[in-house]
Amino acid sequence: MAEKKEFYFPSSDKKTEIHAVVWSPESGNFRAVLQIAHGMIEFIERYEGFAEFLTDRGFLVAGHDHLGHGKSIGSREDLGYIAKKRGSDCMAADMHHLRTLLQKKYPELPYFMLGHSMGSYLLRKYLTVHGEGLDGAMILGTGSVSDAVVLLGRVLARIIALFRGWRYRSPLMEKAFFSGAYSQFDMDGSHPENSWLTRDEEVVKAYYANPGCNFHFTLNGFYSVLEIVHYDNQEKYLRRIPKDLPLLLLSGERDPVGDLGRGVRRVEAQLRKAGIQDLTCRLYPEYRHEILNERGKEQVYQDIADWCERILQKKAEREDMGK
Repeated sequence: MAEKKEFYFPSSDKKTEIHAVVWSPESGNFRAVLQIAHGMIEFIERYEGFAEFLTDRGFLVAGHDHLGHGKSIGSREDLGYIAKKRGSDCMAADMHHLRTLLQKKYPELPYFMLGHSMGSYLLRKYLTVHGEGLDGAMILGTGSVSDAVVLLGRVLARIIALFRGWRYRSPLMEKAFFSGAYSQFDMDGSHPENSWLTRDEEVVKAYYANPGCNFHFTLNGFYSVLEIVHYDNQEKYLRRIPKDLPLLLLSGERDPVGDLGRGVRRVEAQLRKAGIQDLTCRLYPEYRHEILNERGKEQVYQDIADWCERILQKKAEREDMGK
């Protein structure tokens, strides 16, 4: 079992209190820290099962609700709204705030970061600015979207916002954003629009029933995500990721966000071109978007733990050689 603590810290948007959670081994013996950046239209406590798996192995696991998500809101009207200006920068800054707090408290511990879905795009951006000092980063459920498509989405959001405002929850924008994902699967069930997330129908039903997942993004939220994707597409930024930072890319072969694996391979190629020296990429056959909530998620859990163990072992060997 894990010891769970919740707390708040001030967001870089200067007005929101960010909700954060830390899961730590009950033994009090910590081997490393792993910080999670969650995805779009969800919240950090959905990762509790995964966190408990890692705390059993000596990891302290932490994460926060991004702006416009979970408990990092002033009211329910703020769900899906990121920030008035530079939303993607605010989210990245909040990630760094949490990391700074944890590294100040546990300066001796190796530090890993993991991002899923929107969080994976955000982590890719984050690594270009704050990649130094990390021991490894895991990029889950990511993809590659052409800048032409991103530009089209940003223009559409701006046009609609001119008439309806940035807090408007646009059915047209939502359809443009998710129609590809929805159309990939035609499963039986009461809520097939969410079946692209995972083959586990119980997870799909729980997702739909949870108020923290069952809401519509604002135009501001969509635009903020598109800002991140546009940033990630720029080679000049990718080259800023530390070349010696170990990276792990994991996705499902049936994940529409990763273009059924093709987009993930494009990201892998971009990172190799940028000079990343230690890069591992794995696609799981038949797995969909939420590989940490899939049937057979235990394999993903173990693969992540094994990868972290490899990094920790190498780090220990280097330190021994330096003595």
